[in-house]
Amino acid sequence: MRKALKIVVLAKQVPDTRNVGKDAMKADGTVNRAALPAIFNPEDLNALEQALRLKDKFEGTTIEILTMGPPRAAEIIREGLFRGTDGGVLLTDRKFAGADTLATSYALACAIRKIRPDLIIAGRQAIDGDTAQVGPQVAEKMGWPQVTYAEEIANFDGKELTIKRRLEHGVETVACPLPMVVTVNGSAPDCRPRHAKLLMKYKHAKTVTEARELQEDPYLSLRESRGLTITEWGVADVDADAEQLGLSGSPTKVKKIENVVFQAKEAKLLTAADGDIDSLMKELIESHTLG
Repeated sequence: MRKALKIVVLAKQVPDTRNVGKDAMKADGTVNRAALPAIFNPEDLNALEQALRLKDKFEGTTIEILTMGPPRAAEIIREGLFRGTDGGVLLTDRKFAGADTLATSYALACAIRKIRPDLIIAGRQAIDGDTAQVGPQVAEKMGWPQVTYAEEIANFDGKELTIKRRLEHGVETVACPLPMVVTVNGSAPDCRPRHAKLLMKYKHAKTVTEARELQEDPYLSLRESRGLTITEWGVADVDADAEQLGLSGSPTKVKKIENVVFQAKEAKLLTAADGDIDSLMKELIESHTLG
């Protein structure tokens, strides 16, 4: 019974929302990504770790990262290579720009049909939108079953994955046949760090676009000889309908982005004395925080 898996991890390079400023939004309502530091979406790293654990267990398993974004998003694929993935695909084209979750999931589904994996693993949500919609929408577009809120992919018997889900009131264990989509919670184990040997091996891996931007590329022959060119696809490569992509395929519009900081206006020091506890309970009940 075959146990090797072909896995695609959906990952996103996101703006660091801890540093939202006045220039974080463009006039057209899209995020000004150039004004914010770019990071690997945290829950996508949790998803990557689950994929790497499957690769550790089942010989022959391969992992590719699929991401959509500007040319600089290739850094996400390199980060995956540094941790043990086998490659990746960057969807980059001006026609993808400004996509909401509907247009994004459509583009990703078009690419997935070309890659033809057994399993798709993604983070539950991205910190720049917090919608948790892309993974489930990809599953719907593929016509595949999905398991959300995964905390651990516990077992694979050759046909089905056994998955532990972290829900509001406890843990649920489910089994689901392949092909399928899994979205992973931030409560799942953290991703392993970069591996030093893999870092040295793949640090010069680049897309064709990145290579062209270098006027003098001393590592060109190295990349060609070691297969260090990162795959880059545009709209034509995934046979997508341009009307369903980017702003034209995105019914969702962002009107405002702001950084909200909560500040304590007053503080009260309480001890473990019965009088202090009684006073606190009365105050909470009167404010309808309790009861």
